[in-house]
Amino acid sequence: MDVKRAKQILSSSADIKVTYNDQSVWIDGVNEDGTVTIHSRGPLEERTTVDVADLQEK
Repeated sequence: MDVKRAKQILSSSADIKVTYNDQSVWIDGVNEDGTVTIHSRGPLEERTTVDVADLQEK
């Protein structure tokens, strides 16, 4: 994924499926350095920052 698409997904009202390491995640924020802050969908909401290129849109 690229930064432009991550920003589109973040601002969208649609439920767009995104994965990181085959886990479904929510994008919380897009950073200027090409990273994104994410958390997994589910009961654990631990946030982490990863490279936007590591995200996959399903």
